[in-house]
Amino acid sequence: MAVEMGLWRADGDKLSRIVPTALGLESQLETYIESDPTMLGETLLIIGRQVSTAHGGFIDLLALDETAAVHVIELKRDKTPRDVTAQALDYGSWVSTLSRTDIHTIFEAYRPGVALEEAFAERFNETLPEEVNSSQVFTIVAASVDAATERIVRFLNEDFGVPINVVFFRHFTDNGASYLARTWLVEHDGQTTAQAASLSRKTKTREPWNGSDWYVSFGERTGGRQWSDGRKYGFVSGGGGKWFSQTLKNLTPGARVFACIPKVGYVGVGTVTGEARRFDEAVVSMDGVGIPLKDLPLEGDYRHEDGGDDLMAEWVVPIVWTHTVPSEQGFWKAGMFANQNTAAKLRQQFTIEQVSAAFGLDS
Repeated sequence: MAVEMGLWRADGDKLSRIVPTALGLESQLETYIESDPTMLGETLLIIGRQVSTAHGGFIDLLALDETAAVHVIELKRDKTPRDVTAQALDYGSWVSTLSRTDIHTIFEAYRPGVALEEAFAERFNETLPEEVNSSQVFTIVAASVDAATERIVRFLNEDFGVPINVVFFRHFTDNGASYLARTWLVEHDGQTTAQAASLSRKTKTREPWNGSDWYVSFGERTGGRQWSDGRKYGFVSGGGGKWFSQTLKNLTPGARVFACIPKVGYVGVGTVTGEARRFDEAVVSMDGVGIPLKDLPLEGDYRHEDGGDDLMAEWVVPIVWTHTVPSEQGFWKAGMFANQNTAAKLRQQFTIEQVSAAFGLDS
């Protein structure tokens, strides 16, 4: 059944129906959505408008949601009902081939001088996920559609789980004020993106790892681990449970680490010189001489309850620092990479470039 929206003005006990107007609504909807994409029912980051495809078409709007799925937003305008559905899917098939680099290029053309990572963090208060464009969502924007289009969209969405929907907008005027009313063809419950992600079979949209760079979370804590020790004696560490130490063991000699104190920022870049060892067995180099770390005058305490157990012990990885700063000078910029793991592969070029520039590593 076609969707019809009604609007009434209540004057005391009397209702007066307000009749929708045509008023070239579809020609303005693209601008409205670009200025406030939340009118589509969720927070989105517009990354392109009138994006040229490889097949000669132009996508009205492209956007990212908080999972970094790409939304293809196509306005019906004067297209025939079946054409707009086919066109949205055709554009989606092209979008699905775009790499992470392609998405960055589209955004750079749309907002020159603004990094996608920064814009994403500003919009969602989250770091841009490692996977970008691993799934696509299709939204057709219209004032109305015919029964054939409704059948096609419902068939694709409800029977085959294709994340496609139609959002209807109607324009009303009353006593000099203008209003837009919105409704969806298929019930919109916020599950569209999750549904799309479950259908995705692509991993090519993850930023490539250079095989060398690692993120390390140096979790300072009162009465415990202290960055001043790691900085002075050349090490990173983690422990107090398997979760906190197991990823450190992935660091191998020659790897480059970017050390970050959570909620503070990046404080050091250096090279791994040895494998992870328990704190009570760890050795660091001082003036070319190997010295047991536990014998040095440390500001922090690296003992844990049941620390005799390998899983609970503090584990240490020796580092030769290229550049460090005190914790109070930690460097952070919106959109930079952070991770709950103690050590993780650092794929995000934005973070590498920002930290390298801040620490003067490019000169």
